[in-house]
Amino acid sequence: MESAEIRRRWLSFFEERGHTVVPSASLIADDPTLLLVPAGMVPFKPYFLGEVKPPYARATSVQKCVRTPDIEEVGKTTRHGTFFQMCGNFSFGDYFKEGAIKLAWELLTSPVARGGYGLEPEKLWITVYQDDDEAEQIWRDVVGVPAERIQRLGKKDNFWSMGVPGPCGPCSEINYDRGPEFGVEGGPAVNDERYVEIWNLVFMQYERGEGTSKEDFEILGDLPSKNIDTGLGLERLAMILQGVRNMYETDTLRVVIDKATELTGVRYGEAQDSDVSLRVVADHMRTSVMLVGDGVTPGNEGRGYVLRRIMRRAIRNMRLLGATGPVVGRLVDTVIRTMSEQYPELETDRKRIETVALAEEAAFLKTLKAGTNILDTAVSETKAVGGRVLPGDKAFLLHDTWGFPIDLTLEMAAEQGLSVDEDGFRRLMREQRERAKADAKAKKTGHADVTAYREIADASGATEFTGYTNTEGETTVVGLLVNGVPSPAASEGDDVEVVLDRTPFYAEGGGQIADTGRIRLHGGAVIEIRDVQQPVPGVSVHKGSVQVGEVTVGATAYAAIDVRRRRAIARAHSATHLTHQALRDALGPTAAQAGSENQPGRFRFDFGSPSAVPQAVMTDVEQKINEVLSRELDVHAEVLPIDEAKRQGAIAEFGEKYGEKVRVVTIGDFSKELCGGTHVHNTAQLGLVKLLGESSIGSGVRRIEALVGVDAYNFLAREHTVVAQLQELVKGRPEELPEKISAMLGKLKDAEKEIEKFRAEKVLQAAAGLAESAKDVRGVALVTGQVPDGTGADDLRRLVLDVRGRIPGDRPAVVALFATAGGRPLTVIATNEAARERGLKAGDLVRTAAKTLGGGGGGKPDVAQGGGQDPQAVGAAVEAVERLVAETA
Repeated sequence: MESAEIRRRWLSFFEERGHTVVPSASLIADDPTLLLVPAGMVPFKPYFLGEVKPPYARATSVQKCVRTPDIEEVGKTTRHGTFFQMCGNFSFGDYFKEGAIKLAWELLTSPVARGGYGLEPEKLWITVYQDDDEAEQIWRDVVGVPAERIQRLGKKDNFWSMGVPGPCGPCSEINYDRGPEFGVEGGPAVNDERYVEIWNLVFMQYERGEGTSKEDFEILGDLPSKNIDTGLGLERLAMILQGVRNMYETDTLRVVIDKATELTGVRYGEAQDSDVSLRVVADHMRTSVMLVGDGVTPGNEGRGYVLRRIMRRAIRNMRLLGATGPVVGRLVDTVIRTMSEQYPELETDRKRIETVALAEEAAFLKTLKAGTNILDTAVSETKAVGGRVLPGDKAFLLHDTWGFPIDLTLEMAAEQGLSVDEDGFRRLMREQRERAKADAKAKKTGHADVTAYREIADASGATEFTGYTNTEGETTVVGLLVNGVPSPAASEGDDVEVVLDRTPFYAEGGGQIADTGRIRLHGGAVIEIRDVQQPVPGVSVHKGSVQVGEVTVGATAYAAIDVRRRRAIARAHSATHLTHQALRDALGPTAAQAGSENQPGRFRFDFGSPSAVPQAVMTDVEQKINEVLSRELDVHAEVLPIDEAKRQGAIAEFGEKYGEKVRVVTIGDFSKELCGGTHVHNTAQLGLVKLLGESSIGSGVRRIEALVGVDAYNFLAREHTVVAQLQELVKGRPEELPEKISAMLGKLKDAEKEIEKFRAEKVLQAAAGLAESAKDVRGVALVTGQVPDGTGADDLRRLVLDVRGRIPGDRPAVVALFATAGGRPLTVIATNEAARERGLKAGDLVRTAAKTLGGGGGGKPDVAQGGGQDPQAVGAAVEAVERLVAETA
């Protein structure tokens, strides 16, 4: 049974039994504590936590998931993978243990002809939590599983929680016996390789308190509503139903392995090392395609870094298998053809996915060359001081700046006899991740415990947003936090977070920054609002400070936004939609939105593109946008079912989470997008849009920055003034300025070349005298000296090589000259072949000199360059070089 059929049967089975089919959420997690969705229940987390009331009592989904903590184990074991699909069925206060158990058993054991998976009942083993008598009784007496195939396990294996205070409960796992060829008998308690877990049923019935580990926490009591959360690993079930030994041999991964073998000539199953590499390629390429498909682009932080690391590990393993040229395009094609049966949007978005992947491959192949040079220098520096371990910060620099996978650094360092401080590297990586998570979470919550916001939501419901039609209005204070702590009142000078029952303030989201303004209480108090966020879904938290009076929970108030600022933001947001559509018209659907920010009078827009957009295209896009403004198109919004919105051609932003109903913003016949932001009523209100330019912000991602309305007019007015001044200076008409300025720059460049030539000749005139001044140090001709200040590195290098050439080749020679440029000392040192035969290497000498100067350096044995911070240390550096020559010669 193919994976697509397993997925179809799952959804069909539960839909027929009253479950709402929920499409897979994007892999981009809508949660500040997560980069990517790691589990099937994540999209339902707000319902389980009580943050939001679920819109259905029963639900089912097949959720795309990515986990990377064990990325180094991928390929080495047959069960670790980064991308997987989690089939789930969920009950919110509806059926509980008996219902979940009976549904699971029915689906697994029903014949294929009746819509089931047709597993043999006698091969299924059950585990339950050690104290869960009820679950065991249901399996034994209601379902009919023999007692000898039911095993009890402890908290570590059969009790679930999120790791923090909240809902928890025992779980029951269904395991499949793969037979004696996979190990000894005895059930999953004895051998989890033979008895492989395929389905986990979680019975959320308790509330847990604080704890120190996965097993050490207090059960506070029963939940008011008991829920069900189950998860079946699609790949594991496919492994069983397709009769293969591991998930890499299932239909959606084996085809990628086969393509990799075709490209490299290495057969799967021939050797352990090559098998590991082939499995890494298959897993990582599939994960990469799914991530890019959901809008992730390679980068150096966050989820972009996860994607970059995965893609580059795949490319690196292809090269280890013998691939020499580009291979990603054909691997991506294989993944798309395989996975598009389950996710048709991959085929629809094929061009963009391929563009991003090919750009990353090209960038990494260049990086391999540059990063290898950096690594070689780091290895040389480590060896020079007698070290045998490459520092963790060097490995982190290679990883963070150059995109070098850590396993590549480990391998290349080992080839040169060094190990790597992996603990130090992982500490720096961990610190970076923690900072990223803390920053994201702080932005949303202001460091307050989200429990406080949940309690407000439970007591008062979601905040009603009135800002689409009103800029001010009556409201009531339903929640108040002072310095992050819930409080019944706040006084003048306090920093507060205020929750209202209804508000005209837009909370930051969808690329639009938050409104600012004032809340005036009827008792006379005034709160200046500087930011609005939604730390939990549906609750708008107004952040500001009390200017006058006392604020109390329950007080009535009048909320008013800064209308002028809002209108400027709305103009920017509408201009962003126009820019998006104009870019897609010019470049095609690959120019998909990858992010935006709309501020008063200006915006930035990020989009997918493998290369810079030609200036001519940018000019056409700008002209098209402004032509649309002159057409005075009406802008209107409506709420539609998401399927209807997509049918009408509305563009959705990658990574955004959408519900069953979506808001669609339409600009005449020109643009239609899913958007929750605020907009103008007619394009004429924008006045003018000026694109300032575009630039790269990452592999395959470009950024346009632009001005709107009065800000655009002011920019053009300043530009006009500058043009007038240039006209006066060069005595020419505006259209003549480029030619006249170009001619002036050409003359200036010619003059600089003449000056440079004169300077070089002057420096080289000293070569003969320096060569004659060579000092004999144990049979080595040593030339040292300091040339005039201002001599650049290139001139100094030419002088050093000229001096070396004037010394007879059969006489060992070392030339070490110093200069000061820009207030910093630099040195170039060269050795001839006779000197190198006596162990004198330029790189070693430069490192000694540069260390004395308070800096660093390196290079080849024949010539090397370095620099430092202290010009006064040049004399000491000369002495250090002379000592090392004497010791070595």
